[in-house]
Amino acid sequence: MDLTREALQYLTENTIKPKERVVKIGGSNFVIDEAGHYDRIKPRVYNAKDPLRIKTLTGLVDYIKSNLERKEAKLLLHIEKPDEVSLIGLLAEDGSREYLASAQAIVPRFNFDYYLDIEEFNVALQSVFAPTADRDILLKVVGNLKEDNVKTTGDDGVSQAVTIKTGVATAADVKVPNPVTLAPYRTFIEVKQPESKFIFRMKDGPRGAIFEADGGAWRNQAILNIKTFLEGQLTNEIASGKITILA
Repeated sequence: MDLTREALQYLTENTIKPKERVVKIGGSNFVIDEAGHYDRIKPRVYNAKDPLRIKTLTGLVDYIKSNLERKEAKLLLHIEKPDEVSLIGLLAEDGSREYLASAQAIVPRFNFDYYLDIEEFNVALQSVFAPTADRDILLKVVGNLKEDNVKTTGDDGVSQAVTIKTGVATAADVKVPNPVTLAPYRTFIEVKQPESKFIFRMKDGPRGAIFEADGGAWRNQAILNIKTFLEGQLTNEIASGKITILA
């Protein structure tokens, strides 16, 4: 809503005192100067100085439920990546958006596409990958592998033959399965780790490596798993309109 020319003239002619030159129009405050011009007074916004850094989804949920300072505020949970979720406010009048908290998962590192010594590979399978049927098969293969026999003869580009120990003094040739379905720890520990396809290859040494073969589709599944977890934990907050989850 704009002030009419007559209203501005009235304010000017009646020498409005400085403290009386603030008028409210359409829910916003305006200040009138000596020449009759008016400027909108921008509301003062009090935002958090720095976002709170959290390492788990559980910690983020606890913060939301106990945050007395923002009881009446409507907030957004933005799932930015498989290992990062941000808690932010709605757009303020001055165009700013408050950044309250960020949950960033602690994810173990694993060198995909890189051949590892078979002992390192064995340890990585047990510590960096969630249990799956194919992980157990790979553990059986690499845990019983004879040092001198990774056969490239008969390698069809998909499966490789290796010799594994089958007893105290016996050995047998087996084919290593490909592709394999594995679930590396790549997102928050509270949610199901997304499974995806990998190509498993071996070299003399022996050494083993796995190569990603799903085009990164696991990221979408991880984000959906996070959304499902948060929806289950924040049912009341979502129903009341306090929290909106963006994935």
